[in-house]
Formats: sequence, structure tokens, C-alpha cells
Amino acid sequence: MAERSRIRLEVEGLVQGVGFRPTVHRLTTQLGLSGFIRNTSQGAELELEGQPDQVTQFVPQLQQQAPVLARIRRVSTVSIPPTGETGFHILPSVGETLPDTQVSPDVGICEDCLREMRDPKDRRYRHPFLNCTNCGPRFTIVQSVPYDRKRTAMGVFPMCEECQGEYTDITDRRYHAQPTCCPNCGPTLTYLDGAGQAVEGAPIRLAQARLRQGGIVAVKGLGGFHLACLPEYASRLRQRKEREGKPLALMCADVDAARALCHLSPEEEKALGSWRRPIVLLRKRNPAPDVLSHTPELGIMLPYTPLHYLLMEGFSALVMTSANPSDCPVFISNQAAVEGLQGIADGFLLHNRDIVTRCDDSLLRIFRGKEYPLRRSRGYVPQPLEVPIPVHGLLGCGAEQKAGFALGKGQDALLSQHIGDLKNMETLEHYQTQLHHFRTLFGVEVEGLACDLHPDYLSTQVAQQLSRELNVPLLQVQHHHAHMLSCMADNGLTGPCIGLVWDGTGLGTDGTIWGAECLAGDAHGFTRLASISPIRLPGGDACTRDPQRIAHSLLVEAGLEEHSIAPQAQLLTLQLKAGLNCPPASSMGRLFDGVYALLGGSSPVHYEGESAIRLEHMAQDDITQALPVEVETVDGVCRLNTPALTAALMERKAAGDSPHLLAAQFMNAMVELAVKQCQFARKHTGLNRVVLSGGVFQNMYLLPRILDALAAQGFRAYHHSRVSTNDEGIALGQLIAAAARRKEG
Repeated sequence: MAERSRIRLEVEGLVQGVGFRPTVHRLTTQLGLSGFIRNTSQGAELELEGQPDQVTQFVPQLQQQAPVLARIRRVSTVSIPPTGETGFHILPSVGETLPDTQVSPDVGICEDCLREMRDPKDRRYRHPFLNCTNCGPRFTIVQSVPYDRKRTAMGVFPMCEECQGEYTDITDRRYHAQPTCCPNCGPTLTYLDGAGQAVEGAPIRLAQARLRQGGIVAVKGLGGFHLACLPEYASRLRQRKEREGKPLALMCADVDAARALCHLSPEEEKALGSWRRPIVLLRKRNPAPDVLSHTPELGIMLPYTPLHYLLMEGFSALVMTSANPSDCPVFISNQAAVEGLQGIADGFLLHNRDIVTRCDDSLLRIFRGKEYPLRRSRGYVPQPLEVPIPVHGLLGCGAEQKAGFALGKGQDALLSQHIGDLKNMETLEHYQTQLHHFRTLFGVEVEGLACDLHPDYLSTQVAQQLSRELNVPLLQVQHHHAHMLSCMADNGLTGPCIGLVWDGTGLGTDGTIWGAECLAGDAHGFTRLASISPIRLPGGDACTRDPQRIAHSLLVEAGLEEHSIAPQAQLLTLQLKAGLNCPPASSMGRLFDGVYALLGGSSPVHYEGESAIRLEHMAQDDITQALPVEVETVDGVCRLNTPALTAALMERKAAGDSPHLLAAQFMNAMVELAVKQCQFARKHTGLNRVVLSGGVFQNMYLLPRILDALAAQGFRAYHHSRVSTNDEGIALGQLIAAAARRKEG
């Protein structure tokens, strides 16, 4: 008998529910190998036996031919004595405790399943829930691992004989596809009217008819409910949902429908059609404000479930926005949706598969050929991000707005899906539920915590409570330092950098509000080197809703109070002079709000960041002239002279410069400020690398100009591409800070 060899392999990473075992079977057949494979809590375990040269070919070929969705992190092999085993076998999963594997994000429907759904001869013709090993629900239906059907929301749907046959046939595309089903054994659709009463007939046809009549239909999706309507009835949706101003996303039937509405680069088209199926911000062909968006951009996504494709038949586009009450998480249960959307929805397209985990649509733009995340959620979560420092057992609890957390596992950061703003009990409960779910799903025992410096953030209070319950250390990380570390980790950077962090507000180490910071440091600490002179905020948080308050404060500081158009100008002046509830804030976000109001912008605003977004799109694009930038050094911090900038703005406004010109001149001044402050930081530290983070860098007028201006001065500048630049990304920075603290001992 010819010499034989046998090896045992342990494969770690995302290898369950992605077609890994059929790929292994195909390779073993090609190479003439025998043995077995089984899922484990760590990933997969294999033993292979055959001719030595064939055995040695297996690992390289596996890494080359792995399924698209698989993420092989590590393969360890050891030689063991051959047994003479013949054939290749799939063994039951092992490892019921302390799971150490990864879970796939939800995957948009693949082309093979789409063809079957449209084929009248196929037994899954027009089935709203078909999927296979390469597509379908994953994260939103998984209850625990190892990833088997009984541990998902599909466990209550026993497979029919035909589906069972496909499921157990390793040569079939649906081999061990846990959510697989057909019309005989899968979930079913129902349609309810606006009062929540069942309506007889074909549910999808009924929903389509209601949409054509101008109705609003609540549609149960993968990670939550959407509210759908024809674009021409978007005003009705806004009125009922009380969502004035905030842009609405569209689901387009296909790429051609998207292209009819928006300009589409090859990279944007690729992102739209990827298996992640995010909402992509695109430039409108008609840039004028409309009922969907007051900006020249529109959020577009393509269908990503069979149900979406069926619903979209006959429509080129539908408004598709999250179905949730103001500031609350999106609905995931049928009962909650029917009760909570009374008076908003005219009909409900429901199914009876539970959503285990809510997960909103992801939102991104393409910036210089790469993804620039604005909301990292469905299709991305819980895929881990490898970071440059071990973070196992650590938990970053995030911020107050755009809340999220980051759980460390080995050298991976597991970032939560979009949670929302922690303003109410429903969102807080969602946040705490997901903290528990991630810890148990990924088998991580928390050994240390990190949170924001602000004591009033609910995320801080949750972290403090967890620290006491688990008896583990808690590190409070300054808000803008966490932003800086987040961008460093996003780019795989270690060692000291300059951090240019511009956002709304965050508590500084001196107890005041920061938000226009130039820092220098690394994961172990930082020095504040530059900012802007503080702006007093009469009424505190009220200024975020009424930027005229900020505009008045800017004018008072510049000695130009007589130019104020604030309705309550006299009261605001008295308040500022008395210093009553007028906290000072060195906030770039609040400066943008105030400048927008000075240029005639509307007030009050309807959603967070609206003034800054409107100011961005107010700016004339071809202007190179800037307002004069005066800086002064106060206590070692290079600060923008904000009153001088206000005075220059008002002088040019009085001279007749248009708001479009002045908006551009103001932002060009901010580009100059960024360069001056980074030069100041380089002079004092010798550092040449700059990371840009914070919500202000969602501004596509500023970001490219600052990057180019810094490069022209010899800086190496970095921006986000895997993690959101807004507060959603802060948890990652906190995680890195906690890891550095642990390393220090």
C-alpha cells in the first residue's frame, strides 16, 4: 500500500454558514483525500488523509478557493498517524460552551437564488424567503453558536423532505444552509390593513395595490421594519411620522433606476450592488432640494431580500425608511409594529420569522474610491475589524449620540450595529440587550471596560454599573482622544500622531466642552495643542435646536449685537451678560451652526447636524478665497480668534457677498486653520502623521480640501474607511485606550 499521511487542521474565523464545508468537500474530492470536518466553537476542525503531496496541497488551495463570505483568520495543522479511513464525512458540531467562532453578517440575495425566484418552473418560484449557502439572513436570526438551524429563528420551521435532501447533499448549493426553506416549509406572509386586521388575498399584491393608491405600508425586513411609499407621497409620510427635514432613502428596483436619479461612479455602483447592500449617498442629477432631501445628495439602496424584489415589481423606486417612533429603535416584532404604527401605516406586510437582533440599514458614501462609513450596521456587523493591539476581554462602551460599543476578542474589535441616541429607555434597553448578546454570542468574558469622560452619558453609567457588577477596572477616555485613536486603529497606526478632531461636543479634561481639537499623542495619552476660542451657548443644549442662539452669542462676542435677528435677542443678551446657563464650548460643530444662522439659515433645526449639512451644501464650490484666519496662543493652545472671524464674515456680508460665497469663504478659512494648527503641532512635537476624525469630517467640502492642503505641507494625513468618523466610531478608540492601559499594567 502506498505511503499515506494524515493531518488535523483547526480553522478559525468566519467559516460557518458561508459554504465552507462544501468547498472543503469539493477540494478533498479533487485531491483524493479522505477524512472529516465538523463545526466547533472556534470555527471548524478537519482531519484529512491521503497521498503526502496531495495532503500538502490542501491548505494553499483552500485559502485560494475559500467562499467569498468566508474569513479565514488562522489555520493550524499537526501531523497525526494515518488510520486508513476512506470517504469524507461531515460530523455533528461540537462545542456548546464559550463559543469562539465568528458570525456572518446578513447577506443580500445571490444571483442564483434570484434566478430561481423568477423561474416559473422552479419549486421556489416567487418564494419570498429563499436563500442558500451564499446568501440570506445570518446575524439577525442567530440566537447562539455553533451556527445550526436549531439555534436560529428558523428552528421553528421543520424542513420538508425536499429541502432536507438538499440540506444534507454536500454537492448542493443549499448544503447546511441553515435558513433554507421553500413554500412548503418556510415562513409565510400576511397582509393587514391599517387597523391591524388580516386581509384575504396575495399579501404582496395587496401591499402593491395600497402603495399605488398613495398608501404607506410597513414592511418587515431582515433587521427591522421599513415604512414604504411612492416618492410622490413622501410628504404624507413625513407628516405622519413627524419627520420634517431629515432626508429619506429610496430603494431602487435596479442600478438603471438608480442611475436615472443620480450620478453613479463605478465604485458607487459596486457598493450598491455588493452583497452588503448598504444605502449609498449619491449626487442627484437634479441637485435642487426636494421632498426626499434638502441637499444635492440622495440615499439609494437596492433590494436585498427576495421579498424586496417581489414588492418592487412594477415600481422603479420606493421610499424605504426605518419604521420607528422618534428617537426610538426600529420595530422588530409584528405586534409592536402594528400597535406602534397606528395612524402612520395604511397596511402591514408581515411574516412569521422572528427577528432575533434588530439591525438598521448601513449608510456610506464613496470617497476617493473607498467606502466612507456613516452608519455601520446591516451587512457589516458583526464582521470583526483587526486592530494593531491585542484587545481580548475589553469593552468600549461608546458615547451618548450614535451609540455603539466595541468588544475585544483576540486582536479583533467586534463593533455593534447602529444603536441610536441614548435618549430614552427603549434605546437604552436595546443597547444593554446587545451588550449581553455580543458577550454571550462570542463567548467573551469582560476583563476591563472603557467609556466616555462625561458622567451624564448613559453609556458611561452603564459602564460604571458593569464595572461594579463584574469587578473589573474601568477607564474613562476623553471624547476626542477616543476619536483620534479610532481613526488610528482604522488605519492600523501605532505610535504617536497628530489628531485633528472636529465634532459637536465632548467633555474636555478641564471640565469644559471641547469640539475643535488638535491633539498629539498615542493610545497612552495626549496633549491638547490647538482649538478655537470658546463660544458661549445661551441655554446650553437648546442651542443645538436653535442656532440663532449661537449666532447671537457670536455677534455679542464680536461687539456686533445690533446685527442679531434672533427673536429673543434682548433676553439672550441679558442671559449672556449674567452668565446664566451659558456654558462655553470650543466646538467646531456649534461654530458651523452659528455661521449657518448668520448667513440666513433656517431655525429651529429638525435633526442633529442639520445646520452643518445645510452650510456645507450652501457653499459655492469654485471659490478659493477665504475669510482671514487669526490665531492666538493661550496657555500653550493655538486658538482660532472666533470673534475676529465673525467680524470678518459680517463685514463681507454687509458688503453684499452672497451666502453661497460666504459659506465657501468660511470653510476655506477652516482649511487654513487646520493647516496652521497642524503646523503648530508639528513644530512642538516633530510629528508628521495626522488623523482626521469627528462628525464634522462627514463634510465633503472640507475633508478633501484639508487632506490635500495637509499633503501639500508635507503631512501624511489619514481618514476613516472602515469605521464611522462620527460618534459611532468612538467605542473603537476607547477599546484601544483600554488595551494600552492594560499593557502598562
